[in-house]
Amino acid sequence: MTHGLTDRTHRTWLLLVLLTVAAFGISDHTEWARYAGVATIAIAYLKGRWVVLDFMALRHAPPLWRSLVEAWLLGVSVALAGVYLSGITPGVAA
Repeated sequence: MTHGLTDRTHRTWLLLVLLTVAAFGISDHTEWARYAGVATIAIAYLKGRWVVLDFMALRHAPPLWRSLVEAWLLGVSVALAGVYLSGITPGVAA
């Protein structure tokens, strides 16, 4: 049995918690409002990737499956960021 942060799943869980707190903190700053959405999407991408790799065991899956899922996650994240940025009016906080 492993204890503490020696196990990858424990480290991943701690990173997920820290990223959740970071995303919450970013959304609370109005001076960053224009980029808070994109930063939150980037954090969600990282969290999704770690969940897929470490909790769904895709880290040891065949390269084709891993590549497909990671490309899908990246594509969805980029598309969401693009939609978010296209709706922002320059000079106006979101």
